Amino acid sequence: MEIYLVGGAVRDKLLGLPVKERDWVVVGTTVEDMMNKGFRPIGKDFPVFLHPQTHEEYALARTERKSAAGYRGFTVHARPTVTLKQDLLRRDLTINALAEDDKGNIIDHYGGREDLEKKLLRHTSPAFVEDPLRVLRVARFAARYKPLGFRVAAETLELMGAMVTNGEVNALVAERVWLELVKTLTEDTPGEFFEVLHRCGALAILLPELERLRGVPQPPKHHPEIDTWIHTLMVLSLATRMSKDTKVRFAALTHDLGKGTTPEHEWPRHIGHEGRGAALVEGLCTRLKAPKAYRNLARLVARYHLKCHLSMEMRPNTILKTLEKLDAFRRPDRFEQFLIACEADFRGRLGLQDRPYPQAGLLRKALEAARDIDLSSQIAAGLQGEALAHALREMRLKAISSLQKDAQ
Repeated sequence: MEIYLVGGAVRDKLLGLPVKERDWVVVGTTVEDMMNKGFRPIGKDFPVFLHPQTHEEYALARTERKSAAGYRGFTVHARPTVTLKQDLLRRDLTINALAEDDKGNIIDHYGGREDLEKKLLRHTSPAFVEDPLRVLRVARFAARYKPLGFRVAAETLELMGAMVTNGEVNALVAERVWLELVKTLTEDTPGEFFEVLHRCGALAILLPELERLRGVPQPPKHHPEIDTWIHTLMVLSLATRMSKDTKVRFAALTHDLGKGTTPEHEWPRHIGHEGRGAALVEGLCTRLKAPKAYRNLARLVARYHLKCHLSMEMRPNTILKTLEKLDAFRRPDRFEQFLIACEADFRGRLGLQDRPYPQAGLLRKALEAARDIDLSSQIAAGLQGEALAHALREMRLKAISSLQKDAQ
């Protein structure tokens, strides 16, 4: 029985990056032998075990044969005769097809170390095209390692395009698309994920709402970058710098989807794009089975981001109505997420990234003033029900009005 450290742990160690988790491949043994040694089986599609002490994953060396469409359409063979070289051949990228033995020696059958030096994301073998999930994984790796200068090899991008053309990408289920999307949103440069998907044609298939934003013009007065897609990536980049919350980043990514459905004869204006965008967010989240927290925040940002931008010009009644529509009194944490996404939108424009955004501060103070209302005297006077609610609203309006006067 031989045990090797494989995959990401070896890759990141060679790159000088922190190793977050370690995976192992075991050669020359059986399921029974592993269980007799105290390893606990957890794999559904192939033999994977948890170490009895470290709880790290140990998988039996295996080969795969394509037997049906989709990323699950494989027949797996895990026998003691399967070699490490055979196991590594099924890995998606050469930089993930590296192994390390118990003496610290690196085993590199497919040029992974050279590709690390060249900063290249290159497929390990032609079998790459058999698993459509690899299109998303390569795009995610491109986003993760863009700060280090990595790029997708031209021949790999060509294979990814072929998987789009032959319909293999269509077999991806919503849950896996969403999982890879959220993983990408944890990276420092998530925009590269969507750029790579565009270059191979997969963005139009998997996220057509985003693909439609490319080349759509906006008024140069407000958007010096003009292109809505460029603006979207700038907003996502700013949101990534401002917050680690993937819900905020997702809302930033989807805030302007409505502009992709504006009739061309109305360009570069986009009247009513907020409402159209909220509906598109709803549809996208339904299709990808996104959690409600992502869906609700993104829908609110799409629908009300312009309201936030105009808050300095609003009357007290409009500010209060906006706070109510955002459910800010009951959901202050989500309201803060909303404000961050809106600020990223406001500043995510060419040459304007560092300008101040007092609108967020005003709305924060408005919520605080309207929430800090003492109703004890009204309750003591016998007010209840609608009468008490009316009194509360009038007091909130007065508090917001006083706040605006002090700010002038």
